[in-house]
Amino acid sequence: MSKLSFVCFGSFLILIFSCNISDNLNETKLIEENNFDSLSLNSYVENDFPFFSTYLDARELGRNFPDNNVVSRGLVVNLGDSSYACFDRDLLRWSVAWTGDLLTESMLPQVSYSDYFNKENTVPLVAGKADIATGVYPGWSAGQLVLEDIRSENQFREGFAWGPLPSDYGRWNGCYPYGDRVVLSYSIANANVLELPGSVKKNGETIYTRTIEVDAFSDTLFINAAEIRNGTNSYIEDGTGYIYVGKAQDSLIAVGIGGSSLESGPKVRISDGKYISVVIPPGDQKRKIAIFLWKGWPEDIESFHSAISDFKIEMPNFGKGGEPNWPERVLTKGMMASDTSTFVTDLVTLPLPNPWNRNVRVTDLTFLSKEKAAVSTFEGDIWLVDGIKGDLEKMSWKRFASGLYEPMSIEYFRGQIYTFGKEGIVRLHDINGDNEADFYENFCDLMQQSAESYEWASDMVMSEKYGIFISKGGGLTARPGITKVMTPGFRAGSNHSGVIMKVSLDGKKVDVFSTGFRAPYMGFHPDSGILTATDQQGNYVPSTPIYSVGEGGFYGVPATSHRGDHPVVKRPITWIPHRIDRSAGSQIWITSGQMGPLNNSLVHFSFGRPGLFKVLLHSTENGIQGAVVPIHSEYSTPVIKGEMGPGDGQLYMAGFNLFGSSSEGISAIQRLRYTRMKNYIPNKFRVGEQGVILSFDTKLDSNVAIDPKSYKVKRWNYQRSEKYGSGHFKLDDTPGEEILPVLSSYISTDQKKVLLLIPDMKVVDQMELLYHLKAKDGQELNDGVWFSVNHVEDLDLQSQDFKNVNLDKLQIDTERITSLIKSDPPITRERGRDLFREKGCESCHSSGTKTDGMYGPPFKGIYGSERAMADGSFVIADDDYLKESILEPEKKIVKGYEAEMPSFQGILSDADIEALLLYIMYLKY
Repeated sequence: MSKLSFVCFGSFLILIFSCNISDNLNETKLIEENNFDSLSLNSYVENDFPFFSTYLDARELGRNFPDNNVVSRGLVVNLGDSSYACFDRDLLRWSVAWTGDLLTESMLPQVSYSDYFNKENTVPLVAGKADIATGVYPGWSAGQLVLEDIRSENQFREGFAWGPLPSDYGRWNGCYPYGDRVVLSYSIANANVLELPGSVKKNGETIYTRTIEVDAFSDTLFINAAEIRNGTNSYIEDGTGYIYVGKAQDSLIAVGIGGSSLESGPKVRISDGKYISVVIPPGDQKRKIAIFLWKGWPEDIESFHSAISDFKIEMPNFGKGGEPNWPERVLTKGMMASDTSTFVTDLVTLPLPNPWNRNVRVTDLTFLSKEKAAVSTFEGDIWLVDGIKGDLEKMSWKRFASGLYEPMSIEYFRGQIYTFGKEGIVRLHDINGDNEADFYENFCDLMQQSAESYEWASDMVMSEKYGIFISKGGGLTARPGITKVMTPGFRAGSNHSGVIMKVSLDGKKVDVFSTGFRAPYMGFHPDSGILTATDQQGNYVPSTPIYSVGEGGFYGVPATSHRGDHPVVKRPITWIPHRIDRSAGSQIWITSGQMGPLNNSLVHFSFGRPGLFKVLLHSTENGIQGAVVPIHSEYSTPVIKGEMGPGDGQLYMAGFNLFGSSSEGISAIQRLRYTRMKNYIPNKFRVGEQGVILSFDTKLDSNVAIDPKSYKVKRWNYQRSEKYGSGHFKLDDTPGEEILPVLSSYISTDQKKVLLLIPDMKVVDQMELLYHLKAKDGQELNDGVWFSVNHVEDLDLQSQDFKNVNLDKLQIDTERITSLIKSDPPITRERGRDLFREKGCESCHSSGTKTDGMYGPPFKGIYGSERAMADGSFVIADDDYLKESILEPEKKIVKGYEAEMPSFQGILSDADIEALLLYIMYLKY
């Protein structure tokens, strides 16, 4: 397919999306509600679709196979009759072909597909009988046979190389699904290659076929067809290569060729008695050949020869697109929330159930027009949905693509749909206008991707003016993996794990933009180009941060620094405490002008809470510091990504549940809708030498606002270390939090701002301001603001509309501050219960016996019980063990769980811990 054709595809696609996908819709009953508990789902891998994407560990196929066979970007092709091949998109090779069962059910999207909170993923292995394999080297070469990995040194990391071949050597172009077959497209040097994988059955024998169409080429081409270890005899006869295996020579591998004269056409070569390759001489015309591969008993060889004789070399007419795989459409009706507050969340009902009994767990969405969107799912599907408007009365869903590799991001850019998953950035083309993708084009795969399941392709933003940015997660040790452990919590992964990268607009160049992340998600301002990012609490990430990201910046994780110097760790705009948001999503700037108090604001997505925060930014002469305030609404599921609706200007949110959110919902698209009711959340904050200024949209009750008892203020630092999360530490580095007195409070002339005079204001990681105020109209305002102090400057109170402020009250000594700190309340079971909820314990530990969706073991009956540890030891869950688990959770890990709990050192006082232990003891009964 020429580049000119691709341009035509793009123009044609714009025409397609200008049509209404509801045309000729078979009217069916509207689905008005999604109930995941009652779904009847087919398997994750659909037998009537020709491929799916995965990583694969094929190092243990047996003594006769290559021993270093690992694939990070595998395209598993269903060849029919329970036969399969895994095509390595990085090395352009058949890594393994087999019959029987498919793969072990190991991928995270697969194990959680119908068991929604199952995180027990492992590394996929071949479950059937392997027949043919090649090692980690290019599947093709030009000029001379290549039998070693030729990728550059910077693609190797701790014993593995990740990423594609050099583009001038060979390149994966994409694939064309065509009914139940798929045509692979790639290039070797300057020769374009099309390949149709398949299989035939003869007398019960499976013969694998590779139908290949190659352009004219001026040099000899080599195809690495098979590698056989421990071969005992090899020879070539009548154009077919044979290698016997075993001392008794009772097993035989054969590679043959069809479709060309043996005198002048391709030939089989055997090297070192174990490599079988096909040699294609130069030619000035396009050629079609078929390669046949077989393993079996020597006495069955005639079935192999018969298959070659009977085979007809044909390439399907895929260039015009195939018949639709999913012609049906699903109609849904949304659920509108009552206008009870400033912001409410409506539900865009998902196409569940659907004719394919396919799960739909939404990862992201993008709008194609005012009422049309494309939606990506954790299952690897793309759906089109039409009718997103107003009261969401009737929406039409159509499956558009499938088989993608955990696409976590989707964008509509330059009139086409792009996804970002572990295979890289894919551009989807609908050639024939049937609202299904006919060509899955590799737009860019230059970012390395390891075979670690937690090295997420987490986020992507695209801008005509500023370029394309992607973020990738680190290779976490949360589940079994392939690469070595580098530091606590991190495997080696690839050289691009835990980074943000910039991609050129043509997809031909990528550069590392910033490093040192654990699991970054991004926010991007389309006009200014400001790039922000969150990270997720864990090892070396003490709590949830929001960063302003700059080129060359390092953000704290040593295992993902990918640099030899010792850079200074960038401070975040703000930290967010664990109990407020323990698991972050992305961010979005509200640019539609249709969302009232959120207009022109940065909004932060919380997976763990779940919900949204408005980010209040305070620019000083020395930099930016920020605060977060909750945007209160009902969030039925976690939220990860968002998009502004071009029709109504409201915020649409996508997300699915799996990693221990406080929500029990599985997945949803939610619309945050501005009702134009009065807003009571803060709109600005300032922090400086004199204390804190907090601004509101509404007038406040003066009597309550000027009462210092209306406020509670704390501060603490975090410690970035190899431990999971961090305790809380005072400014002298001792465990604990400092409770700061509000010496006096003032209200501005317009009655919309409060000033809190707070002594001893200093640079600190985290401050918490809880307030109990009342609006002028009588509405109670009980909430909190969480912020970091990166710079302490004069607040310029006069310009902030505060009069007659007595700054002499700030002249207070340390002894007086200490005397204002309240003592701990009495130790009671009820207090322990309240702490269990307040500190977020119930998000990871059930007070009953529930385990689904929980990171930690349940607490019902735990007190006094014998507990099995991951290291094989056993302990009694007494006071000493439970206290140690609260303060030093990484010391003893319960069998079946990971070290994913932060320390509560400094967060809980001794009295707090005693109250918690009393509550946990109560749960024994």
